Amino acid sequence: MIRGFLQSKLISVGFLWIGYLLFLLIFMLIDVPFGTIAMISLAFIFIQLSWLITSFFYEKKRYEEMKQQMEKLEEICLLGEVLRKPKSLVEHKYYEAMMAVSQDAISRVEQSQRSAKEYKEYVEQWIHEIKTPLTAMSLILANEQDVWKLRRELKRADNLTDNILHYARLDSIEKDKQLKEHSLNAILNDVVKNQMDLLIASKMKVEIDGDANIYTDNKALQFIVNQLLTNSAKYCPGAKITMRVKGKELIYEDDGIGILSHELERITQRGYTGSNGRKLGTSTGMGLYIVAQLCKELHIELNIKSEHNSYTRFQLIFPNLTEM
Repeated sequence: MIRGFLQSKLISVGFLWIGYLLFLLIFMLIDVPFGTIAMISLAFIFIQLSWLITSFFYEKKRYEEMKQQMEKLEEICLLGEVLRKPKSLVEHKYYEAMMAVSQDAISRVEQSQRSAKEYKEYVEQWIHEIKTPLTAMSLILANEQDVWKLRRELKRADNLTDNILHYARLDSIEKDKQLKEHSLNAILNDVVKNQMDLLIASKMKVEIDGDANIYTDNKALQFIVNQLLTNSAKYCPGAKITMRVKGKELIYEDDGIGILSHELERITQRGYTGSNGRKLGTSTGMGLYIVAQLCKELHIELNIKSEHNSYTRFQLIFPNLTEM
């Protein structure tokens, strides 16, 4: 530590000695007595050594305090919050910079902890929800051995798996998405065919009208429409679903139970199940949250309207993109 301290004072000591030598030269030119010069030199050396020794022990004390604080902290990024404010201008600027870095690190750690907690909560809910189709498949295999019912429950399990995979990929969707030209009508028909077993089981009727060529990520858009279909099948069995394409808009509507007006603004919030979800008891409240996040990443404007016991309408307005 002594070596580092002396190196930090080297410039200051150098200028002091340069100043001293200049004054010594002046004293010699004006014929100041040697005894006076010797006394001044001794005083200069004494004061300089006193300053160095005092500064060394002062900085050593501050260093030991900081070292002890670092050892006590569970998170090193919190160090900026407990450091004593410096007095010098340069040290104060370094202190402000360290505080900014510390606060940014704390914010990132807190965000990471929140994300980890939210992910853990969702996984726990997802495990609870996926038990339903798994249990149903076990019962079917043990008793009825109905292949059609088995396929239906397998599709439900597959949809739940797709949900958690898309949730896990939300942070990387920006670099993973592939924007290409697609027929919107073809995408809608593919999703309906993929969910045919669930739609038949829920006695749903689906009508698709119109077409448009859009630039979007095929898998992400399929997930969005797929989630709307599975929600309708879950909450509105027997309802009619209409998907109309007008220009760059897709209007998805079912004539099911609808959504209460005071819940409408919250249905895309993370983990919000609403009164319909609470009735079922197995809803995670994550489906429409993922849909909303994917729409943001794909620059799709999402508008939702509903009337309780009448209809629910999702309007997806696609951006006017061209292939890059």
